[in-house]
Amino acid sequence: MMRNCEPTAEPQTLAPVVSALRAAGCVFAEDEALLLIAEAPDSAVLAEWVDRRISGMPLEHVLGWADFCGDRIAVDPGVFVPRRRTELLVHQAVSLLRDRTLSPPPIVVDLCCGSGAVGTAIARLHPRAEVHLADIDPAAVNCARRNVDPVRGRVYQGDLFAALPPALQGRVRILAVNAPYVPTEAIRTMPPEARLYESRAALDGGGDGLDFHRRVAAHALQWLSPGGHLLIETSGQQAGRTSAIAAEAGLTVRTVHDDELDGTVVVGSLHRGTRTQAVT
Repeated sequence: MMRNCEPTAEPQTLAPVVSALRAAGCVFAEDEALLLIAEAPDSAVLAEWVDRRISGMPLEHVLGWADFCGDRIAVDPGVFVPRRRTELLVHQAVSLLRDRTLSPPPIVVDLCCGSGAVGTAIARLHPRAEVHLADIDPAAVNCARRNVDPVRGRVYQGDLFAALPPALQGRVRILAVNAPYVPTEAIRTMPPEARLYESRAALDGGGDGLDFHRRVAAHALQWLSPGGHLLIETSGQQAGRTSAIAAEAGLTVRTVHDDELDGTVVVGSLHRGTRTQAVT
């Protein structure tokens, strides 16, 4: 749910919108109504937007943007909506970048970038970073490009590391990954607004949800610089297995959890002098 809803609306406009959203099962009906009313250019568009939201379309797809790390991130229809819990991934990345003076500018990669929310937020919070983003979905790549262009980031389309320029190998300070981690069988139990309106490729993490974590960890050491870090968003239930995957790849691992954000991130660090053969 978007935060900091400050717009006001006339009661005669607000009440029926709130009532319609509440009847459709929207938990934050009043906050959503205020946003829709504030953003809609006229009553006809407002009515259309309310209908879309009632049908189950995510609020962010209706509005065309999501609130993420205090900024608006453009979110096109079908593109994965950035969750608030993923802000923890950004906070951890920025904290690691601030731990030391880095020269030349540190290279940051946002892998499985979706809308580009993570890479864009990192670039805004750490302007010296050289940010690269990648996703296999062309719709996500187009959306990410609109978000990251203003902060001079670069976006590539392709399957994980295959999308990235080979020149980045061994130079990445922060490899931030919000890859799909929902187990295949669990997708059918997800809320309809995710299951029906977001790309399945952005949700499906394979049998146990960790297929992408294995693939990323197997090749991460090729791309990380000495002292670099792999950051993977995961769930609280899967954190132990994600940590084991990163550790088996040769990284020193710790897990970070934030109760307020309900976010969990596994941080794998590559100590200087450590280098192992990538798994093929």
